[in-house]
Amino acid sequence: MDVDFPYHFDTRGRTAQADSDDHIRDLIEQVLFTSPGERVNRPTFGSGLAELVFAPASDELATATQFLVHGALQQWLADLIHVDDVEVQSRDSVFAVRVQYTVRRTLERQVAQFTRPGP
Repeated sequence: MDVDFPYHFDTRGRTAQADSDDHIRDLIEQVLFTSPGERVNRPTFGSGLAELVFAPASDELATATQFLVHGALQQWLADLIHVDDVEVQSRDSVFAVRVQYTVRRTLERQVAQFTRPGP
């Protein structure tokens, strides 16, 4: 078992834990919504996704953002997952991200969806 994200206590007052699938989903969320430079000992960690919320919308930007997110996930989580597909949408300063991936340990396909307001 791994520590659940975001950190919190369970009903017994202990550190909440997550199973393997939930932990991988938590790691994906951390990569997506952490800005490079935000982590002291890992200045390149993250995807920079939140910085693009106010950029002018275009097909080119959407494609570039999908490649950016795909690359960040592969860089930081390649030992755990294979990223099959990434869809990113930005509407009214809200991000909707859908990541389809295969867990390397079990070869099971998963889909994770996240919605987050922009900065």
